[in-house]
Amino acid sequence: MTTNEVRAKFLKYMESKGHVIIPSSSLVPENDATTLFTGSGMQPMVPYLLGQPHPLGKRIADSQKCFRSQDIEDIGDNRHTTFFEMLGNWSFGDYFKDEEITMIWEFLIEELKLNPKNFYVTCFKGNDSLGIPRDDYSANVWKELFKNKEIDALIGDNPEEEGMKEDERIFFYGEKKNWWSRSGVPVNMPEGEPGGPDSEMFYDFDSDLKKNLHANSKWSKDFCHPNCDCGRFLEIGNNVFMQYKKVGGVFVELPQKNVDHGSGLERYVCAINNDEDIFNIDVFDEAKNHIEKVSRKKYGENENVTYAYRVILDHIRAATFLIGDGIFPGNKDQMYFVRRLIRRSVRFAHNLGVSVNFTKEVATGFIDVYKNEYKNLEEKREIILTELEKEEKKFRATLEKGIKSYKMFSPDFVVSGEVAFMLVSTYGFPIELLEEIAKEDGKHVDKIKYEYLMKNHKELSRTASAGKFKGGLGGDGEIEIKYHTATHLLHQALKNILGDTVQQKGSNITPERLRFDFAYGEKMTDEQKKQVEDLVNQKIKEGLPVTREEISYDEAVSRGATGLFTDKYGDKVSVYIIGNGKNKSDTGVFSIEMCGGPHVNNTSELGTFKIVKEEAVSAGVRRIKAILS
Repeated sequence: MTTNEVRAKFLKYMESKGHVIIPSSSLVPENDATTLFTGSGMQPMVPYLLGQPHPLGKRIADSQKCFRSQDIEDIGDNRHTTFFEMLGNWSFGDYFKDEEITMIWEFLIEELKLNPKNFYVTCFKGNDSLGIPRDDYSANVWKELFKNKEIDALIGDNPEEEGMKEDERIFFYGEKKNWWSRSGVPVNMPEGEPGGPDSEMFYDFDSDLKKNLHANSKWSKDFCHPNCDCGRFLEIGNNVFMQYKKVGGVFVELPQKNVDHGSGLERYVCAINNDEDIFNIDVFDEAKNHIEKVSRKKYGENENVTYAYRVILDHIRAATFLIGDGIFPGNKDQMYFVRRLIRRSVRFAHNLGVSVNFTKEVATGFIDVYKNEYKNLEEKREIILTELEKEEKKFRATLEKGIKSYKMFSPDFVVSGEVAFMLVSTYGFPIELLEEIAKEDGKHVDKIKYEYLMKNHKELSRTASAGKFKGGLGGDGEIEIKYHTATHLLHQALKNILGDTVQQKGSNITPERLRFDFAYGEKMTDEQKKQVEDLVNQKIKEGLPVTREEISYDEAVSRGATGLFTDKYGDKVSVYIIGNGKNKSDTGVFSIEMCGGPHVNNTSELGTFKIVKEEAVSAGVRRIKAILS
């Protein structure tokens, strides 16, 4: 069965059991300030788990899109992905442990035709100090189900220390493994938060092994158990019994007993294929083929190639869905993670020898696979592909220059704070990416010195050149500095929309607004003003670095820098570049201008740009007043 077929089969089965099927929620949570992303199927259901009636009844099922940013560093093994689909069913005070466990077992064994001998389950061993008992009830339900398939399922009480013994199928673990709430273990749960014990299902990819030792197996030679990390077992589903709420520091029973079941759709397909590598399921095939074309390396040919493939496949799929839900690459909140996913993909493609833009084609493969189920991907196809390609192009030059400088200036085991600062401030090289590369080379970054230099740099940018500055800056406060940078964006946006004949004639900045005078013979239309406004805001959203260089006046002119009072500049001038590159002709550069400064470090610091007035000053000179919010 394909991934799409398994999803459809699950939803049809749950519908036959009286569940109402609902569409997936967005990856951006609604009315939930506890997290940036929808990371589980349970998140949108919290109000109903706490007792609010669901408008569609007490039995609900869906396939929920999920993204877990905390898993970015884990990508590269055979089973972790940042984006995944969670098949879910809920009971809001209707059925409980017996019916849930029996129902999901029936789906696995009768509908998906999986062999019951490949299954192991885990239950919660309780916490006496918190007054939460061991979940023997669930264990006994499982024991009967195994017995019905002529499997004598023994119980293992201490698997993490003793491994598993022959014929043990049901294991008890503590709250780090078999308790579920949005905030983790019980002691971390805030007041009013729901949670409860869970019972997890594991698929065994080597069911012929009876004992805990792997003498004749490709798996770890150490003893293992369902929750170990050797790769033999894969957790494919989790039955959470939401029966508690934290009140006054103690755990009380909820008025209604709830069930929150979640299964990894992709992991179901792994089990059906009896292949422990999640990246071998069908949804990755088309994307994998394109990576092979541009890298001329085949998935699985060696460990490093496989690792790079997995990062790229996971990250581009996740970025495709996130952009499809309206999260574009940037430097803040959710946008930062989209940018990081794309940049890590470009970096690992670089490791594979990919020297051409590739993200657009890889994303196309994912859109084609998912477009029937998630129609927004087809509707936003061009936006998704454009954003990916734009971010990739922008970062590729940065990556190559940054890696070259890293190798040149970091021959020892430590990447100095000075080198880290130079790579970040000059090239816009992400510090977390630098740390990853250094770690792979057996090095570490001197973060203490780096953070000290970065702090000083930011303070200097805010306080340098106190008083009035060239360009009409009337103060050295943070807001004036933001407006000063915004005038550079506005100047270039006017040239792009109205033509290169636009020339700055002066500016004036206060903490309340910027005023910008420029040579242009006609009144701007409303459409032109909107185009300028949109372009400035686009460059703010892109999070472009703002860098300063001291170079000769002749070099500044040759590199395409503009200036206001060109006859007053000396032999050396200060040039501010907005974007990635050195010259105005570089595709990553938006603005390059001779200016006394100071400016912000990145356009993402500016907020939202709004033109409030456009008027005539004199013959052939117009004036714009604008604000940042």
